[in-house]
Amino acid sequence: MNPRSLTRALPLTPALVLLLLFLAGPIAYCAWIAFTDLQLTGQAESSFVGFENFRTAFRDEEFLNAVWLTLVFTVVSSLLGQNTLGLALASLMQRASKPVRTLTGGIVITAWVLPEVVAGFLLYAFFRKEGTLNALLGLLHLPSQNWLFTLPILAVSFANVWRGTAFSMLVYSAALNEIPKEITEAAEVDGAGGWRRMWHITLPMIRRSIGTNLMLNTLQTLSVFGLIWVMTRGGPGDKSQTLPLFMYEQAFQNSMIGYGTAVALLLLLVGSVFSVVYMRLLRTEV
Repeated sequence: MNPRSLTRALPLTPALVLLLLFLAGPIAYCAWIAFTDLQLTGQAESSFVGFENFRTAFRDEEFLNAVWLTLVFTVVSSLLGQNTLGLALASLMQRASKPVRTLTGGIVITAWVLPEVVAGFLLYAFFRKEGTLNALLGLLHLPSQNWLFTLPILAVSFANVWRGTAFSMLVYSAALNEIPKEITEAAEVDGAGGWRRMWHITLPMIRRSIGTNLMLNTLQTLSVFGLIWVMTRGGPGDKSQTLPLFMYEQAFQNSMIGYGTAVALLLLLVGSVFSVVYMRLLRTEV
């Protein structure tokens, strides 16, 4: 490397050192722990066990249940919920008056900026047996139930939709503003209805924004912990125990740090697979 290249790379050195120290270093250490039987208590020293933690995970019915619930939670709350509702709100706000846009945007964004723990307590109060939802159902003379007991994974999925839709709405609002009005006006003159304009014009033109939003939402949803922990703690039983909660239980409640870290690496692998798929879709030309 010539001196000029070294000079240009010099300003990046502090950032590179920080990334290696606080990102690559902990990840490498966690990767090593995943191949050991490290425990929090009752052990003098750990030993290398190879892939035993990973084999244990795939033989563990609780782990497989957590994988399934994580996929359900991600698909319902991120791919379908936040993504679809965010696009719908962004489209409606394009045609709404300024006061309506301001009020709607303020309400949705307020839910987004709330701390995860606060949002969890609010939705817990909404879904609990004596909560707001059952009170509203009672006013309508409809049957009530303990939603956090009968449908816990759907309850926490709705909570994640309520909290995270604002991000999708902002992404899609910016994307829709970039569509030339001449194109949509020409399609309207040609007799294309709203659904046809959405399917044949709007969605293809904001495809890259859709891919970016799906990737970021998916990665965020895969790591949701506090919201579910506050609302259900993974219960009742393990009916809402996603991978982050299962990982926490194994590592810090059962004291099996090695096994819990192996689960964390598997979760990281799932997120990486989603990222690769979305990145490949983003590179595809329209």
